[in-house]
Amino acid sequence: MVKTIGTHSGHFHCDEALAVSLLKKTKEFAGAQLIRTRDSNRLAECDIVVDVGGVYDPATHRYDHHQRGFSETFSDEYKTKLSSAGLVYKHFGKEVVMHLLDKTEIDDDVEKLYLKTYHGFVEALDANDNGISAYPNTATPLYKESPTSLHHRVAKMNPKWNVTMTDAEIDTRFVEASEMTGNELVDYVKGLQESWLPARSLVIDALDKATDVHPSGRIIALERSCPWKEHLLELEKERNLSDDKSILYVLYPESTPEGNWRIQCVPLRPEGFENRKSLPEAWRGFRDDELSRISGVDGCIFTHAGGFIGGNKSKQGACEMAKLAVEL
Repeated sequence: MVKTIGTHSGHFHCDEALAVSLLKKTKEFAGAQLIRTRDSNRLAECDIVVDVGGVYDPATHRYDHHQRGFSETFSDEYKTKLSSAGLVYKHFGKEVVMHLLDKTEIDDDVEKLYLKTYHGFVEALDANDNGISAYPNTATPLYKESPTSLHHRVAKMNPKWNVTMTDAEIDTRFVEASEMTGNELVDYVKGLQESWLPARSLVIDALDKATDVHPSGRIIALERSCPWKEHLLELEKERNLSDDKSILYVLYPESTPEGNWRIQCVPLRPEGFENRKSLPEAWRGFRDDELSRISGVDGCIFTHAGGFIGGNKSKQGACEMAKLAVEL
């Protein structure tokens, strides 16, 4: 018999749109019929219900988060309360990721991308649906959230306040929104598989050879430009590197035919610009020959005014800049 997925009717949100899409990527609910209603009798007949009903009970496949006292998070490491998207992802996400990676069992890659996808994709949807601020300690936001973010795009698929639609028309919009959120998640996971995950081996190799670059072991040189920040910070934790042994600067070649190299400071957190040790203040904002004169290093191209990144025409020059920055 065809399985049924139940969710509420009327105005819809990003969390249940993604939850439904995730379920349709599982073996059990692939091809399931969608029922949008607030009729408790009809919902009781559904095989699984998300974002409505006031019950969270995985044993009976009920995944709502609106009830008083609900405080479920993805894991003990998180404080963000789950929405229906996070609830469904927590219980079915590994199967979905395994399917997207074309794996037959849960291995290390599946585990890593399962965790990464929650942190980088799903958590923001949970927070938005539950009204949790990304910067609770500031009286005013540091910036305005983009109106092109996923939950905004889903919201805009609801009828405008001065436009009347039938229930059937709104249901059609919901299906479109659910497909859109699902496609976004697929693109995200595939991007991790094809680009983010392979970078880990490059960071491991560079970290193993850190003392070849500088005796302090606090500079690494990557063979290629790649997404390195999260991998580096994670690997340092795995290796129990103390603060006085952590990496300060990362060198990597630019993806250009000129053969230029970059020196970048390691940030305190992957998405931030606060660094463990910024490039010397005396270098900041200067370029080319003037920067080479000030630093005493040939081939300098620039040092950003913010002190978080610089460039040189050669690997040797970038290494010299990093060595001086460590020692100054």
